[in-house]
Amino acid sequence: MRDEVLELLKDGKALSFIEISEALKYSKDMDEMLAKVLNDLVNEYELCITNKGRYMLFSLNEKNQGYVKGRFMDTSGDFAFVRVLGMEEDIYIHGSKTNGALNGDIVLVYITKKSKHDRKCEGQVVKIISRDNTNKVGEVYHYEGRLMVSLDDKKIKKLVYLPDNEETRRLVDGDKVVVSFADSRMDHEHINARFVRRIGHVNDPGVDILSIVAEHEIEVEFPEDCLSQLREIPTSVTSQDIEGRRDLRDEMIFTIDGDDTKDIDDAISIRKLPNGNYSLGVHIADVSYYIKEGSPLDLEARRRGTSTYLVDRVIPMYPHQLSNGICSLNPDVDRLAISCVMEIDPSGKLINYEIFPSVIHSRIQMTYQKVNQILEQNIVPEGYEEFADSLIEMQELAHIIRRERTKRGAIDFDTEEAKIIADVYGVPIDVILRYRGEGEKLIEDFMIRANETVASHFFYMDLPSLYRIHGMPDEEKLRGFLNILSCIGISLKADYKKMNAKVIQKIVEELRKYKEFRVLASKLLSCMDKAIYSPENIGHFALASKIYTHFTSPIRRYPDTTIHRLLHSYFFSIDGITEDKIEHFKEILFDISVHSSEMERNSDECERDVEAMKMAEYMSFHLNEEFSGMISGVTNFGFFVMLENGIEGLVPIESFQEPYTYDKEREILKIGNKVFKLGQTVIIRVKRASKEDSQIDFEFVERVDEVEKVKKKC
Repeated sequence: MRDEVLELLKDGKALSFIEISEALKYSKDMDEMLAKVLNDLVNEYELCITNKGRYMLFSLNEKNQGYVKGRFMDTSGDFAFVRVLGMEEDIYIHGSKTNGALNGDIVLVYITKKSKHDRKCEGQVVKIISRDNTNKVGEVYHYEGRLMVSLDDKKIKKLVYLPDNEETRRLVDGDKVVVSFADSRMDHEHINARFVRRIGHVNDPGVDILSIVAEHEIEVEFPEDCLSQLREIPTSVTSQDIEGRRDLRDEMIFTIDGDDTKDIDDAISIRKLPNGNYSLGVHIADVSYYIKEGSPLDLEARRRGTSTYLVDRVIPMYPHQLSNGICSLNPDVDRLAISCVMEIDPSGKLINYEIFPSVIHSRIQMTYQKVNQILEQNIVPEGYEEFADSLIEMQELAHIIRRERTKRGAIDFDTEEAKIIADVYGVPIDVILRYRGEGEKLIEDFMIRANETVASHFFYMDLPSLYRIHGMPDEEKLRGFLNILSCIGISLKADYKKMNAKVIQKIVEELRKYKEFRVLASKLLSCMDKAIYSPENIGHFALASKIYTHFTSPIRRYPDTTIHRLLHSYFFSIDGITEDKIEHFKEILFDISVHSSEMERNSDECERDVEAMKMAEYMSFHLNEEFSGMISGVTNFGFFVMLENGIEGLVPIESFQEPYTYDKEREILKIGNKVFKLGQTVIIRVKRASKEDSQIDFEFVERVDEVEKVKKKC
């Protein structure tokens, strides 16, 4: 209803309550709901009421010119910013004009100075529309007889007090706790917070990671109703479970995963057909068979949205008893699956396919490391002898699928990511680049093809479904990127009038020739939107796929579980496709897509925050050591350097103590007589590495190209 009202008024109309109700064809029994929605929208400054009692968009009312709504983002200094949807630059807020706003609050701002070439847009907070209601994490300490919390979020500068009660009296200095500001009393200097729970002591192993998990409000434990349901789920497949399923237990089916994988979603099989085509089987764990819609485990998985993979642990979407047990395609046991068996010709074209419920019996749990020995070195590890020929056939097909995808314009950035190695106490002992070999690519190729096939199955039957969508990149950002490239001596041609995946693909392939590829690919990626879930299909730009979904990981992604549920409901059930089912899924799929996208983003941020903290901890063991790295970003406060193992740190501008100029458009920083720009190789010294604030500061030593010039002269 909210969206319908906002859509109705988007062109600046001012309508009465009755006019809105009639325009949207609402019945009289919806008056109460409409009145509440309109009142909420007014309180949120989305709408305003005119002198004549009509509703219109707040931003389009002439009386409200200069007022905008946005998210308050505090800083460690005496100033803040407000980010407004649709505004290119954030609004600068001086510390005296924050009106008590806290980091994360939604606020109403009055713009006092508009931006000019040499000046930021400035404003002042006139009202706090809603407090950031997320929980906060901090460390307990006692001060002048009061129990205090030093928040991990240093952008909140107020003193935080805890109440004196039976729970809090057990806390000691150094305890990490979760607190809430909801319904808290606060003034300009103090917050009387509400105690939520204790995480552990700061010196306990793993508490550092759990603190970040709590900051992102990701629950580690499952509620009691989920555990009760879990006790009712069998631990092995019964003869009753197999009824109505295709029996594939005699086929050569196996899995390929990382060395430490416990939650196995997918298994694969292959067969060369007499006509020269390939029969590729992708068999996915049938989680939805055990987790019924609306059950406690289903609602909890829907709330979580995804599993979160951290340095030393996994916080699963489903309890480990399920994700590592009956739902995991473990070897040498029967497991229920949904199979997508595809016939693919030697050109990569999909000739035919079947999607059906099955029972499988995986022969072996292979690892990428050992599969890569076969596919890259022609070395067959012990225990893999009978599977070697199938793996070679799979590699042939994977190359065919990849070539077909590349031909249509799919973009493969293929950049190496950092992997943190930690000891049993969670202390980082090494940071290496994660290897992506033939085995990893093979599985990726097969999963993408299965996801496309299942997505098309729904789409061409015009049935409500979930899609994984990825839109066109921002052309303005791309122009800026090419401008930066020209400044470092790389000239690329791109036809923006015909912007499509093939153009971006060509850019990536050209960049691959340069030693700066890693940082340039990362910069190019930032020009592209993140893929999200949606009940409306617009295709997947990066994969050059017209129709795409997520079907292959139901253990760790709720949208995949939803796709499985749709398959069961539409195609595997006795009553088949009905109007009631279609209406039901139409009602719920939008909310699932929005929430799943949000939870995925939150999980990604949590994973990045944990990695940043652990990388800072790792570099704290290497203070004053020198390393070679490449400039990966240039700003007006310094430049970032990425080391060969993927760790990134900042060379702050103040460390030079020289005058400087910054060219934002070309990302060039001139300090004294030195010029710094993207892609330069430099030697740095580690000056500071703080696990507490996840920051690494470097000190510039010398530019590698300058050293090489001196050597040539000598």
